[in-house]
Amino acid sequence: MTLAAADIAPDTQIVRGSLPLWVGIVVFGVLVVAGNHLLNDPDTQWQITIGQWILDHRAVPHTDVYSFTMRGAPWISTQWLAQVLYASVYAWFGWSGPVVLAALAIAATFALLARYLVRSLSDSAALIFVAVAFALTAPHLLARPHVLALPIMVVWIGELIAAADRRAAPSFLLLPLMALWANLHGGFVFGLVMVAPIALDCLISAAKGERMRLAARWAIFASLALAASCCTPYGWDSLLASRKILALGSALPLITEWRAADFATLHPFEVCLLGGIGLALYRGITLPLMRIVILLGLVHMALAQARAAEILALLAPLVLAAPLARQIGEARTASASSLKPVGAVMAAALVVVLAAGTLGFAATHRFAPNTANSPVKAVAELKKLKLERVFNDYDFGGYLIASGVAPFIDGRTELYGETFFVDQHLASELADPDVLFRLLDAYQIQATLLRTQSPAAKLFDHLNGWRKIYSDDIATIHVRKAGALHAREPAVNNANEPRAK
Repeated sequence: MTLAAADIAPDTQIVRGSLPLWVGIVVFGVLVVAGNHLLNDPDTQWQITIGQWILDHRAVPHTDVYSFTMRGAPWISTQWLAQVLYASVYAWFGWSGPVVLAALAIAATFALLARYLVRSLSDSAALIFVAVAFALTAPHLLARPHVLALPIMVVWIGELIAAADRRAAPSFLLLPLMALWANLHGGFVFGLVMVAPIALDCLISAAKGERMRLAARWAIFASLALAASCCTPYGWDSLLASRKILALGSALPLITEWRAADFATLHPFEVCLLGGIGLALYRGITLPLMRIVILLGLVHMALAQARAAEILALLAPLVLAAPLARQIGEARTASASSLKPVGAVMAAALVVVLAAGTLGFAATHRFAPNTANSPVKAVAELKKLKLERVFNDYDFGGYLIASGVAPFIDGRTELYGETFFVDQHLASELADPDVLFRLLDAYQIQATLLRTQSPAAKLFDHLNGWRKIYSDDIATIHVRKAGALHAREPAVNNANEPRAK
């Protein structure tokens, strides 16, 4: 299969122009069947707990009410609406609710991506881009707030790019989307930033006589978009909250999704990146100046932070579609047209069948978070002790919040800050044992809940003043206990002495 535009024979296309529908159905079906993958992230549990808190109190948080280390410290949830949605479906349907909600949002994202691509490219070319995008985003497709914002991101950037291709300003009807995005996820700041380079792309390509008028309209749109982003319970604070993430500094590389791309082993990102470079060299593809700048910016983000690979995967095709179409051939007009009546009937039938299949599968399949991040039995034992100061593994924080136990740390990294997060990491990994002992004393730690195989847990097994009271394959509990002794003389095997018979 190549990027060359190709006629699709009538007998091979079930419904002309229905590629977005089929993409959405397939993606949704795959994600529901593999639903437990969407629950692999420990943050999902505290997101739902906070969403339920918002529903119960009919207010959004302004301070931390969960941890014992930061209780009362200023903290806002820029993802409050997504948390409420997850909490609502969880209350109604258990873990099936967040799985289906996340799957719907992700399926809509790829269906919308396909819809924008078939406006310029053939169905086959659009499908290649969609498949590559799915491969790159798969590791970060989780039941978390960001996936609920992905369809909005695709529509927002897609419409801005479409306006630039038409040498026009974007419609003001997009502004409510920015307000919705700002309440779902903090990534709306990226949407605001992207207005400037796309506007510049439009102005460079426009006729000289039109540039001043277009510049004024884009400037008005940008100003209104900025105002729309402040339509949240926190007002301007939602916009300013991104500074706390950027201020995490040396803490970011310690978080898997924020680490730079690693090419030590072959990953889909490297394959796709090299494939794209090779194709551009082979076909001699050229891009307008600002499209090159935007594309390089997206690549830089993906190289600097693993989580940005999804942004590159979903937005690069939108940036490339129109220029590619001019060089490799236009899409068939029928592909970009709306569904015919028979197609609409078939689409409705497919949706009904899919809904029935989803209900049947959810009724017979048990969805549950990853047990590796859910120390169920250990926390049950911990709660019997009624302790208030527990030093926990970072990934256990979400489950502790959901279980009503105040954590030492959890996934709200912006709340704890760079120094605190780095210290906890150094302590739990024993990269600096002195930091561990300092934290134990400074926060008057009564017990520890760590991964059984972690270096710190191994140390506590041999540390005087601490006693192991519970351990399984996932977590181990040590309790501070005066008089607990573990020190002993190490066994020495002297090769010169005869072995005892």
